[in-house]
Amino acid sequence: MRLLAFLLALLAPAALQAADSISLQSAVFVEKLLVEPSGRNRVVLEEPKLVTPGDRLVFILSYRNGGTAPSHNFVVTNPLPTAVAYQGSADGQALVSIDSGRSWGSLAQLKIKDLDGRWRSARPEDVTHVRWALAGAIPVGASGKLSFRGVVR
Repeated sequence: MRLLAFLLALLAPAALQAADSISLQSAVFVEKLLVEPSGRNRVVLEEPKLVTPGDRLVFILSYRNGGTAPSHNFVVTNPLPTAVAYQGSADGQALVSIDSGRSWGSLAQLKIKDLDGRWRSARPEDVTHVRWALAGAIPVGASGKLSFRGVVR
């Protein structure tokens, strides 16, 4: 039952803070390494049927402007399931939060108070949310994808 709840949380749509004309779809895949008959390694993305600690996940957020005007100030915020440790975004442009979305920055910029009361640099496992704020307009009919990686704790 916990696995089912975990998978449903992974597939929950990301919060969208943009014009109503933008549609957003969220998907998650497990990254698998396959060895081909030739002995060559190949990475494939599969739908998650069963995930276990250490599995590498790829989250893909697809957006499309289906409206009648360009969309400006497109912001997507995706909460990270607590069972997943952040591993970076494909484009390197995502901002992260380590405090449930109260503050944002690159992982290297953020500090967190440890259990002993000392400040330390934030680590991937501290990330609670991932956010993209796209500069410029998204033309009518335009679409794109944003993605980030995680690992099951």
